[in-house]
Formats: sequence, structure tokens, C-alpha cells
Amino acid sequence: MNATRQVPKPVIDTNRCTGCGWCVPTCNLHLLSLEKRGWQKFSVLSDAQACTGCRKCETTCPFGAITMHLAL
Repeated sequence: MNATRQVPKPVIDTNRCTGCGWCVPTCNLHLLSLEKRGWQKFSVLSDAQACTGCRKCETTCPFGAITMHLAL
């Protein structure tokens, strides 16, 4: 029996995200990027499955826009 460990994934609150980009270089796997929506930019996670749950993006965000959650 293989037990799969659940890894928390970053959830980005676009109401708090300012598009500053501080989180983007902290991801060693290059899974975060800034996406333009209209005239605003937001951080976006490109591949949630590849995320290791290291929390670097969460701790780096100066606006508390990234929180880690387990998938239900």
C-alpha cells in the first residue's frame, strides 16, 4: 500500500495580490509568474501538481496574498 503524502499548494488571493512579483523568483521550480489581466498584474501558479509545498512564496509575499491549502 502506497501512502501518498498530501502537499499544501499555494492559493493566491487576487484581492490582496498587487503584482509586485516578489514571489516569482522564490519558486525554484519556476511555477509562479505574473499574468496581466486588463491593466493589473497578478501572481499565477502554472502547475499545482508540480508544486512541492515549500512555502517560500507564502513567506515572501509582503501582502499576505499567498496561503497554503491542502487540496480537498
